[in-house]
Amino acid sequence: MAPWLARASSQLARRAARRLLPAPSSYRNRHCAAAAGPWLLGSAPPVLGASPAAGDRRGFCSVRRFTGESSAAAAVEEAENGLVAGGDQAIDFPGGKVSFVAEMNFLPESQRERINCYRVLDDDGRTISGSRFQEVSKELAMKMYSEMVTLQVMDTIFFEAQRQGRISFYLTSHGEEAINIASAAALTIDDIVLPQYREPGVLLWRGFTLQEFANQCFGNKLDYGKGRQMPIHYGSNRLNYFTVSSPIATQLPHAVGAAYSLKMDKKDACAITYFGDGGTSEGDFHAALNFAAVMEAPVIFFCRNNGWAISTPTSEQFRSDGAVIRGQAYGMRSIRVDGNDALAVYSAVHAAREMAIKEGRPILVEALTYRVGHHSTSDDSTKYRPVDEIEHWRTARDPISRYRKWVQGNGWWCDEDESELRNNVRQELLKAIQVAERMPKPPLAELFTDVYDEVPSNLREQERLLRDTIKKHPADYPADVHI
Repeated sequence: MAPWLARASSQLARRAARRLLPAPSSYRNRHCAAAAGPWLLGSAPPVLGASPAAGDRRGFCSVRRFTGESSAAAAVEEAENGLVAGGDQAIDFPGGKVSFVAEMNFLPESQRERINCYRVLDDDGRTISGSRFQEVSKELAMKMYSEMVTLQVMDTIFFEAQRQGRISFYLTSHGEEAINIASAAALTIDDIVLPQYREPGVLLWRGFTLQEFANQCFGNKLDYGKGRQMPIHYGSNRLNYFTVSSPIATQLPHAVGAAYSLKMDKKDACAITYFGDGGTSEGDFHAALNFAAVMEAPVIFFCRNNGWAISTPTSEQFRSDGAVIRGQAYGMRSIRVDGNDALAVYSAVHAAREMAIKEGRPILVEALTYRVGHHSTSDDSTKYRPVDEIEHWRTARDPISRYRKWVQGNGWWCDEDESELRNNVRQELLKAIQVAERMPKPPLAELFTDVYDEVPSNLREQERLLRDTIKKHPADYPADVHI
């Protein structure tokens, strides 16, 4: 070691030793000069409670409680010093009592075994022996299955419409139908939903019609967003479903705020927000979980862990055991569930909602699933994952097929019912697309509304310039946009 570095290290060590001495001033005045270097890692720890003659009292630093009254602070510090002197190596720190130990142990980076995944149905659609789940009636079970099939057919047809050039963009929920429908079935219409962009099934369950879906994707004058959003960015005030926004995880802090407002108003409702495994890498995820835990907001964080954040696998997203372990780190009750098991998802969200509202607490649900389709129509997932892997999840692990086996095993469904349902949904959706396609686009003036109560002069000037440009170059603009 260089001489100057050795001298600097020695000086820093002596300063640290003086700062760490908690003894009374009389003791410090008499013994500081004789004090040796600080307690170093690997050497024997200081003897707590020993007299000055028995050895140096180096390395211990008392911790003051956070308090506004000096007398109370002094009493606490006095009590803490008494605890140390008496050999009771613990401190009543804000948040709970913390014990002191003489051994230096780092927390392991992960548990030896991964956290278990809650499941009700096996791969053949049979209930697992001893499984505990929320019972569903025949009527509810049939509605859940019908909506899962409807979502699958809707995704297929809209995807084909995009490939035909009839809409500009689309993404599917193939492989994640159970997450959509089963979680929605466990909620009430009073619960507030803040989705990502892969939860149209939640909106479908709440009563959003196929015509309303088509209007949004085609951006016509009946679209609630007035044609100003990309396709699949749905929203509905009457159904308590916040409009989808493209930026990842921005809806999570909003969900906490919405949940806290429900709590303040003493409403018998909660908020739920959906996001993918990639969203857990955003700062908004961590801010939202801490915000919710500290404020004890009745919100359900639903992580759809489908293995891929577009082309980034979970192995490159995080080293932790998925997302579920992060809830515990923020002081939040959490569960991992099989996202391809409709009964498991329904039961988990049903229980999470009850806890969130009755106990006033946030809950984290991590659903393990798989995105069978491409991330969107702008993606080709075969470029970054094996085709046989996709095919395995599409066939052997399909949530609709598994749930159908259970429904059919109860005598509630047959092949004729299946054929009729799929044909009816397809015909209804094709008709909705034809209507939406013929519907005029919103007028040009709608580009400048819904932001200010009174449109400011700069926006009025922009509107005038746009109209003049369209008149000069009409061939460059769509003929069905009304000026």
